[in-house]
Amino acid sequence: KLGKVAPYGVYDVTQNVGWVSVGISSDTAEFAVESVRNWWREMGKESYEHSKEVMITADCGGSNGNRVRLWKYELQKLANELGKTITVCHLPPGTSKWNKIEHRMFCKITQNWRARPLTDLKTIVELIGNSKTSNGLKIKTKIDHKTYAKGRKVTKQEFASINLSPMEFHGEWNYTISPSSP
Repeated sequence: KLGKVAPYGVYDVTQNVGWVSVGISSDTAEFAVESVRNWWREMGKESYEHSKEVMITADCGGSNGNRVRLWKYELQKLANELGKTITVCHLPPGTSKWNKIEHRMFCKITQNWRARPLTDLKTIVELIGNSKTSNGLKIKTKIDHKTYAKGRKVTKQEFASINLSPMEFHGEWNYTISPSSP
């Protein structure tokens, strides 16, 4: 009745800053990559513009799971757009709580909105954006108004177009996506 939201975050461990896209559609791989893209535009580019690579540590399940073809396909688009290699290291299945974003950012967001009714989008965005710690954590947030279709399939041809290189150690969890040649 009140609607739903899907928060997707990026936590920069070196800067101790976070980005949260608040989606109002569906939590899909396309939304996950769009959140990374928005982080880059809003925060990452300023700090890492001259880097050759973006590294993502992700859970093994959900919209950014290691078996989600759309996640990899959309990351290829992002790598092409940025002209940067994207390396993804997935945490092993069942270990998502080891991901630093969980215990350094999302737990702080949860503590900040504890006992407050999440009655509207404005309240949610303000509570996320006002989450801070004594260690200097700062979080930026923005509503993503796009609609993301659930169940979008990646064809064999589209998947074959991904410039993906599995790493030697658990290549199913760890891989690099390089920009495609024009």
